[in-house]
Amino acid sequence: MLRTRTCGELRLSNVNETVSLCGWVQKSRDLGGMTFIDLRDRYGLTQLVFNMDWDKNLCEQARQLGREFVIQIKGQVIERESKNKNTPTGDVEIKVLELNILNAASTPPFTIEDETDGGDELRMKYRYLDLRRNVVRKNLELRHRLAIETRNYLDQQQFLEVETPVLIKSTPEGARDFVVPSRMNGGQFYALPQSPQTFKQLLMVSGFDRYYQIVKCFRDEDLRADRQPEFTQIDCEMSFVEQEDILNTFEGLVKHLFKAVKGIELAPMARMTYADAMNYYGNDKPDTRFDMKLVDMKTLVSGKNFKVFDEAQTVLAICAKGAAEYTRKQLDELTEWVKRPQIGASGLVYARYNADGSLKSSVDKFYNEEELKRWAQHCGAEQGDLILVLAGAEDKTRKAASELRLEMGSRLGLRDKNTFSCLWVLDFPLLEWNEGDPNLLASLAGRWHAKHHPFTSPKPEDVPLLSSDPGAVRANAYDMVINGVEVGGGSIRIHNRDLQAKLFEILGFSKEEAQKQFGFLMNAFEYGAPPHGGLAFGFDRLCSLFGGADGIRDFIAFPKNNAGRDVMIDAPGEISEEQLNELNLKLLPKA
Repeated sequence: MLRTRTCGELRLSNVNETVSLCGWVQKSRDLGGMTFIDLRDRYGLTQLVFNMDWDKNLCEQARQLGREFVIQIKGQVIERESKNKNTPTGDVEIKVLELNILNAASTPPFTIEDETDGGDELRMKYRYLDLRRNVVRKNLELRHRLAIETRNYLDQQQFLEVETPVLIKSTPEGARDFVVPSRMNGGQFYALPQSPQTFKQLLMVSGFDRYYQIVKCFRDEDLRADRQPEFTQIDCEMSFVEQEDILNTFEGLVKHLFKAVKGIELAPMARMTYADAMNYYGNDKPDTRFDMKLVDMKTLVSGKNFKVFDEAQTVLAICAKGAAEYTRKQLDELTEWVKRPQIGASGLVYARYNADGSLKSSVDKFYNEEELKRWAQHCGAEQGDLILVLAGAEDKTRKAASELRLEMGSRLGLRDKNTFSCLWVLDFPLLEWNEGDPNLLASLAGRWHAKHHPFTSPKPEDVPLLSSDPGAVRANAYDMVINGVEVGGGSIRIHNRDLQAKLFEILGFSKEEAQKQFGFLMNAFEYGAPPHGGLAFGFDRLCSLFGGADGIRDFIAFPKNNAGRDVMIDAPGEISEEQLNELNLKLLPKA
């Protein structure tokens, strides 16, 4: 070994020891007769000291060291005169006796510091340098710890980790696949898995009654802060279980992770139906760290000759506690905020419940103070509160009200990243009518598609509705939501061939198409498929939640940018004509 110690472990108890250290030059300070070097490895920093009186040549050599030079030193641990209480090794330094430059370095394009001067794109281009920064390294250490504790818990619960294939067949249900041409089977393609769904169900048929895998998945969909084209799941499946068994098992996993990694004891998780989540919060992953539920105002405010409310399909309000002191400028800015295309509201109505008990609104022309008091009572508002009201088409307004609620929660300091509110959302619709979702294949437009996936079982009592009213059928499905982030979801699966065939029929598959695409699974069901169900956690999202971040990129070693590109290795890229010919492919002329 080139080193006997790391740069983060030396303390006063090591004084007078002779040690060898290796690492990167973080900083160099030349004080004339003395030179100080901060040496860094992934374990920490240690200060090195060179003195002209001790060894002139060695001191001159130290002065030539630049940032990020890789060096090896041998020296004696001594007590520092001016101690640094901000670092664990701040009581000691190394009196250097030998210096060996292992590799010189060019000046890095940004500073390797917690507060760097490098922008996102520059840091992604030189990601191998960005990974030297403490804040990024700690994110990956957190990811490692979560993976270790996940395996520990699931192993104790008798789960087996089984690897499933990465090269599979493309299926027409769900988000777009990434496809891989086959050289040996000209004109045919593999797909990269969006999840190991069918394989883990086949493992249940095989008798592996408790399976898990921390697995890479791939989806060719539009990107955002919490999405990457390749992502990692904690993928799990269990046999001979009902929904309650799965909820208890994986609530236990998350409680274990919070206790082991963050030292937090979670309370039992609340449960909420999908219908209540949409009604009270406007989305199926509500942030329940704060209240501020949506309140239906349509009946209360109609018939007062205010066309905005009278002609609206729905009128929704939220009560922002303690916000009555918002100025007109703040309210005008908030009105412009809700009009942004991402939010989509046409305007905002407000009513202040002032500290003196009076009510003042932006629609006083149409509503007197007595009527505004009924607003306040209906919304649960008290003196000092602010009522914000949106109106318009049902879906659009509910979405906008949901976004407004989250924005006000942030502005009022109600979304503390160190507070965790967890719940299960249950009883999702089994099916949704697709008018043309850009993340789904165009061929799915104008037909039913599965809310989760086509292997999700309907609630037993809703099975008769599959023939008469498919949109009313509830899924035996569940999502885990933490602080408004969907961190995991799953369902009890269909294990009966006839029921699976019925669902494929509703989804628009002919018998021939269903057999071609999923015949392997349907055939397996004929050989004794047990009742089974499972769940998958978004591992990257879970890491970012534990790390208190809004996005997942800094918890992935080598992420893609928002255009799905790896700017470090410049991928995706073109391939040679020789490779194209081998794959029986031709590129279309560029537009």
